[in-house]
Amino acid sequence: MNVLLINGSPHKEGCTYHALCEVAKTLNAAGIETTIYHIGPAPVGGCVGCGGCAKAGHCVFGGPVVDVLPLVEKADGIVFGAPVHYATAAGSMLGFMHRLAYSAGRYLRHKPAAIVTSARRAGTTTAIEAMEKIPQFYEMPLVSSTYWPMVHGTSGDQVALDEEGCQIMRNLGTNMAWLLKCIEAGKAAGVEVPTAEGGKRTNFIR
Repeated sequence: MNVLLINGSPHKEGCTYHALCEVAKTLNAAGIETTIYHIGPAPVGGCVGCGGCAKAGHCVFGGPVVDVLPLVEKADGIVFGAPVHYATAAGSMLGFMHRLAYSAGRYLRHKPAAIVTSARRAGTTTAIEAMEKIPQFYEMPLVSSTYWPMVHGTSGDQVALDEEGCQIMRNLGTNMAWLLKCIEAGKAAGVEVPTAEGGKRTNFIR
């Protein structure tokens, strides 16, 4: 089994990275492979609704949204991590998540997901709320922890001092490992992946 941890911070080895490392170490201890993918420091724009991905099979604007696809397809679970910017998740990470979902939602469906945020002080809960929208839309079971999945600090060294935050990350990793093993056991027992109803769309302006 493999879990992909996506680092949506412009800083490759900043606070978000150190939070993801705590999750990854716990998953590794449970026998689950992990990959941490950094979306990079360059700005990542959001989806413009061009419809190009329907024909190309991937986002036509390229960049990390396309580069990450082999890892997303391979992953059994995904952790989305981002720092707080202006009381919400970093704009590049939200743009990345929106474009990834629109163009490659087929690779996300039914895979357990978790959200991780980091901040110097505040804005973490609104960032979590913004990032949770994608997993909710694509039937991804949302993995929780023992408190809000956040760490605090302005550097990796400071994150390490946030003992409760690091503990929450480890508990999140433990819960992710448990759910993945439950899903694997279910598949071995013949439990089928659920099939959702479709075709109903209600427009409120007629």
